[in-house]
Amino acid sequence: MNEAIVLGAEIAAGHDGEADLVVTVRFENDVVGTVTLDANSAFDVMQSCGATNSADLVGRPWRDILKGV
Repeated sequence: MNEAIVLGAEIAAGHDGEADLVVTVRFENDVVGTVTLDANSAFDVMQSCGATNSADLVGRPWRDILKGV
């Protein structure tokens, strides 16, 4: 694998009562981890990726997500 890839993305309850976007990523070394984005960052990511829902992020390179944050 040459780059980190988004395996999944879902909306979850945040500790502050707002929705968060939890992104599951498989990194270059095959480690799978999650990254939690607050609502504002999630909206920025969705817009920069042209995603209409969280499923649209699946399969994208992790660097696409980083560009939106």
